Amino acid sequence: MKKRCEWAKNEPNITYHDMEWGVPQHSDEKLFEFLILEGAQAGLSWSTILNRRNGYREAFSNFDVNKISKYNQNDVKKLLKNKKIIRNKLKINSAINNAKKFIEIQKKFGSFDAYLWEFVSQKPIKNKFKKYSDLPAFTKLSEILSDDLKKNGFTFVGPTICYAFMQSIGMVNDHTENCFKYLK
Repeated sequence: MKKRCEWAKNEPNITYHDMEWGVPQHSDEKLFEFLILEGAQAGLSWSTILNRRNGYREAFSNFDVNKISKYNQNDVKKLLKNKKIIRNKLKINSAINNAKKFIEIQKKFGSFDAYLWEFVSQKPIKNKFKKYSDLPAFTKLSEILSDDLKKNGFTFVGPTICYAFMQSIGMVNDHTENCFKYLK
């Protein structure tokens, strides 16, 4: 039996933990997906979002940033009726806004990946935590990222959301020391 971080006790958390969480991600498409999902997760459990992930893919054009950036109020009305996603108008509008801002960052830096990974000098931060309760909700770096994203017009990117985003895309490796993924 593999030892995992204590939050990964059942599906879909186990598969997500084993396959994605903490794995460095450099695809702009995946970075955008996680940015949207982390914003949707605000105030909810991550498993709630993972259970709706396919619904989000369907509802949000498979996270195609160019398509989402063109969504209008009719699209928002449809999304607010979609039971496969979190039907929160602020979060839906944030996803559309963030798609537009994401494209602006891509134009300015060549890719969102180039912009984002510069915050960690292109190298993941590997923390050393013995247990999950030792992990912080946010860090100084996530505050810096949050401030910069907000300065660039992004929404639903507070320091806690940014830290969860950094963990999910592998900018930060927060697998606990007893987890089989810690050594990878």
